[in-house]
Amino acid sequence: MLAEWTLGQVCPLGAEMDTSQQAAVTPRDKEGSVAAQRQRRSIAEKRRIVEETLAPGSSVARIARAHGVNANQVFGWRRLYLAGRLGEQKPGIKLLPVRVSESKSAPVLVEDRVTDLSQPPSGTIHIELRQAQMRIEGNADPALVRVVLECLRT
Repeated sequence: MLAEWTLGQVCPLGAEMDTSQQAAVTPRDKEGSVAAQRQRRSIAEKRRIVEETLAPGSSVARIARAHGVNANQVFGWRRLYLAGRLGEQKPGIKLLPVRVSESKSAPVLVEDRVTDLSQPPSGTIHIELRQAQMRIEGNADPALVRVVLECLRT
């Protein structure tokens, strides 16, 4: 028979409990067996698992099961990966936000050179970065624009 003890009651058998040392607590599931310890996966391992799921014809559930991970967790890692927030990004083309406007503004002179007046300017490109702004008006040499953007990116 189990008796319920309330705070402040003394055991009739005179038993005492030593509370000077901390007892180790082992987590158990509902059936009483020891629960599995939580695994910590490295960023590289998460990326590798996600990249497996991105292959054509792959099943997220099968890949997750093969690695002992819940499929919902893998879908979460995929969202982070596709947003570029799961570790380092692979080098590639990075797109910058663009805003198209109809307004005309005063042209900025970049360098003095003879321009061909037979071709009218075809448009304006205005690029705003954290550290610089760049406006390109008229027909721009693609190689020059690329070099300027490469310099601004670093």
